[in-house]
Amino acid sequence: MIRNIVFDMGQVLIRFDPDEFMDREGITDPEDRKIISRELFQSVEWAQMDLGIETEDSIEPKVIARVPEHLRDKTRNLLRNWAYPRTMIPGMEELVCSLKKAGYGIYLLSNASVGQPGYWKKLPVSQYFDGTMISAFVRTVKPCPAIYTLFTEEFHLKAEECVFIDDAPMNVAAAIACGWQGIVFHGEASEAAVKLRTLGVRF
Repeated sequence: MIRNIVFDMGQVLIRFDPDEFMDREGITDPEDRKIISRELFQSVEWAQMDLGIETEDSIEPKVIARVPEHLRDKTRNLLRNWAYPRTMIPGMEELVCSLKKAGYGIYLLSNASVGQPGYWKKLPVSQYFDGTMISAFVRTVKPCPAIYTLFTEEFHLKAEECVFIDDAPMNVAAAIACGWQGIVFHGEASEAAVKLRTLGVRF
């Protein structure tokens, strides 16, 4: 029986779309967008932040040194403030609220940097969560099996009583391999709700 619903964050609860972030910064030149995508969002340093090896403070000078002068202020702002303003995936806060009211444990398991708590606590949806595990703080990332084991141990949960919702199929597959149930999120709260009910979740 499923007792706990575990959510990924980016592209499940909130949007993580570098193109949207660059639009917000007024970066329109295709070459400029390519540079920022490559040197910031697709960089080794960004992945190392998720692993807890680097932080926003430590990667800033490395990233800034690789972009042209005219992009440095915008790149710095994207690094520090990509999550502001935060855009929720439509319908997901309502889904989380309904599951919480139905008595399910609500948790977050996300690959993110040590800066995550700063913007997470400002999201109204965060009030419904019984616990969060962020990759940077445990120094391992999805889809490594260790993070799923650490998660269930940290919150004293049984793997077979958890269902994981993530937009990355490999992360869901890893959870299933660890004994969880899993749902791949395709951007629609209504689809996630149907799949949860198929697994026997009642709300």
